[in-house]
Amino acid sequence: MRVGILCERSGVVRDAFIRQGHDAISCDLHDTLSPGPHIRGDCFDQDWLGFDLLICHPDCTYLARSGLHWNKRRPEREAMTEEAVLFVVGLSLLPAPRIAIENPIGCLSSRWRKPDQIIQPWQFGEDASKATCLWLKGLRPLTHTDVLPGGREARRGNQTASGQNKLGPSEHRKHERSKTYQGIAEAMAEQWGQPS
Repeated sequence: MRVGILCERSGVVRDAFIRQGHDAISCDLHDTLSPGPHIRGDCFDQDWLGFDLLICHPDCTYLARSGLHWNKRRPEREAMTEEAVLFVVGLSLLPAPRIAIENPIGCLSSRWRKPDQIIQPWQFGEDASKATCLWLKGLRPLTHTDVLPGGREARRGNQTASGQNKLGPSEHRKHERSKTYQGIAEAMAEQWGQPS
């Protein structure tokens, strides 16, 4: 299959598809952090005709529940949220028969549509908690591959005792928090890389 991984600089999802034998390429405004097929540029400037699957990871800065409270304190952010919602809707309209869009819990559920699935890394063998919504076109929801004990009540390796993310402030924090967990990337490649 020809697979485009949009708004991904880590290469995690792209490389999972390549390992499964697919022709995969990532696209982001920044250089890739992992050597491999990559387009540096705006994903809307690229031709995605002929691609079988697009997996999109739009920036969550103005969409995620964790940051929306800033819109009341800084009204200029509201316009950025509107732009971000329109960006996601644009991704959903790209010319591919199968599209997945992922983002944390946030305003997309009310401003666009409810997600088709909400997954957690601990459902895919990762000792981490991070609720991730998936909006799907032409794809089945992911089947959990390795559910760790404790369910949603358990504190995971990426959490403090109070449930917050352990990553402290740094210039790399945003990228580290947005990176797709390996177990989820492998599940995407194994399950969505099959003929529908």
